[in-house]
Amino acid sequence: MTFKELNLIDPLIKALDKKGYETPSPIQQQAIPHILDGHDMFGCAQTGTGKTAAFALPILQLMHKNRKPGGRREIKALILAPTRELASQISENFTAYGANLGFNHAVIFGGVSQFHQVNALKKGIDILVATPGRLLDLMQQGFIKLNHIEYFVLDEADRMLDMGFIHDIKKVLAKLPEKKQTLFFSATAAPNIMKLANSILHNPVSVAVTPVSSTATLIKQQVYFVKQDKKMLLLKHIIQSEKIGHALVFTRTKRGADKVAKQLNGFGVKAEAIHGNKSQGARERALKGFKDRVLKILVATDIASRGIDVDKLTHVINYEIPEVPETYVHRIGRTGRAGENGIAISLCAHAEMPDFKAIEKLVKKDIQVIKKHPYL
Repeated sequence: MTFKELNLIDPLIKALDKKGYETPSPIQQQAIPHILDGHDMFGCAQTGTGKTAAFALPILQLMHKNRKPGGRREIKALILAPTRELASQISENFTAYGANLGFNHAVIFGGVSQFHQVNALKKGIDILVATPGRLLDLMQQGFIKLNHIEYFVLDEADRMLDMGFIHDIKKVLAKLPEKKQTLFFSATAAPNIMKLANSILHNPVSVAVTPVSSTATLIKQQVYFVKQDKKMLLLKHIIQSEKIGHALVFTRTKRGADKVAKQLNGFGVKAEAIHGNKSQGARERALKGFKDRVLKILVATDIASRGIDVDKLTHVINYEIPEVPETYVHRIGRTGRAGENGIAISLCAHAEMPDFKAIEKLVKKDIQVIKKHPYL
């Protein structure tokens, strides 16, 4: 199937051609026709499946079709995302896909001055991408009104709830018009997720791709069993002996991310940490350096990693085993994308064995154990 077969308009096809996109992903094939038909939707899809285009393309097409000439621009579409990085990525995609349509859009998030964000809002926008906290701040200050919203997207709802945004989400929902098209995306269909989805969706179509238990077949998964106090030496050994030039390293905590990045730099391996306590400028510089391959290693927490989408990333390294097994699937899904091969390496200390066994049970496979290394 091609994007043309999804009945997308020429301005969108041209924008996709410029990006080099020809074949829609499974979530795009399933979601786009239903959204174009005006249905509410529950989409179960992981990061990296192409879900941003699955909602951005049909929203742009519907807005173009229903556009009324003249008059002040009002916010017609609101996309709510859990993190700054994901909001920025979604905004970049709207810029690319809507390049030939003439819509104005803005992205707002906390951690930076609101000055430029307010200026963009004052000029009038059609599409707003936002994180919940800054959105509510600017609503309370009178800079944002949501009474003209026709399309509402709640993206990565599972992460929203993990981050404690449920009350903020409910405050936003209370300000939205009753009549609108709502698109709800989550990587899981846990009971709390379904409860929220059922409360805001009307006769939705459900689409699901890549169950959370599945990992891309092109990702080679390995585990090194190691004493806790030897992990850093083993990480250095793996990076140097395997000649790893580009890797995303995961830790459980912000403090752990800072410590790993500092120690790697001490070994002469260029690394930076990215997490919620970093300034927005520092996060953006680190992410740009990593995408441009100037920065060799990016050390991230799980929350900060949402929205990190790097082409041809060869390695993901779990410096610490995640406590929630589904998180492992999300982490390693950063590599092995778009038909590329990838390698996922986990460093597992004795105390982490129960968490590692839970991962193997979830993914229904025995992960390859690397038995020969200096730090057993």
